[in-house]
Amino acid sequence: MNQTPPLFMQVGDKQIGDPPRSIAYRARLASASGANRPGGVWLGGFRSDMLSTKAARLDEEAAAQGRAFLRFDYSGHGESGGLFEDGTIGAWLEESLAMIRAQTSGPQILVGSSMGGWIALLAARALAQAGEADRLAGLLLIAPAVDFTQALLWPKLPPAARRDLEQKGVWLRPSAYSPQPIPITARLIEEGRQNLLMGAPIRAYCPVHILQGMHDPDVPYTHALHLVEHMAEDPVAITLIKDGDHRLSREEDIARLLGAYQALA
Repeated sequence: MNQTPPLFMQVGDKQIGDPPRSIAYRARLASASGANRPGGVWLGGFRSDMLSTKAARLDEEAAAQGRAFLRFDYSGHGESGGLFEDGTIGAWLEESLAMIRAQTSGPQILVGSSMGGWIALLAARALAQAGEADRLAGLLLIAPAVDFTQALLWPKLPPAARRDLEQKGVWLRPSAYSPQPIPITARLIEEGRQNLLMGAPIRAYCPVHILQGMHDPDVPYTHALHLVEHMAEDPVAITLIKDGDHRLSREEDIARLLGAYQALA
């Protein structure tokens, strides 16, 4: 599929935080038929990008309905600038909030895939704390890897990996999705601890729908159920897909995704 070239926006201020990063994005504007309906924002997963199957299909759905839709790549991902190993949850959250505020208007459905589910909940909290809860029309979370650095990654690290993190500051983790290993940095894990959500009530400030595969080797479905237990104050629906994996990119999975997105709109 041919893709239009991305646009770019600078995010970050080296005087107060991480250095500026060049963030690639594609923003679909609403037409008259969809101008009064919520827009959508894609928040991708760890090492994923805005050209993924799910992001592209959601963008196509938005186009068919005349609705706005924003896709972007975190720094160190896809077409954006920066090095992946320099990234942290806090930096990717900063980029997400900057893109939402600069490139969208009105209520939005935040669609968070895997790590993007964690980012979506952190963004919802930040928007609400800033008095911008009216920007939240809904959260659609796909295999949400909330707190994954601490809850899912850290407990499974082999002794050799912990030694590499302590002595070298990085561990090259083999990937089931790429021939290249994934650099996991000590900074990613340490900074992730500053953004943990589990262990206290979690608010989304809007309706939430979670899609979770029960054959997910990366984010166990019990993790998604544990998340729901933390979200007592918001309306939350969860769809457990008995034979679903982590990616949930089969046609039947995409149909569920588009149906859940429509329901939130």
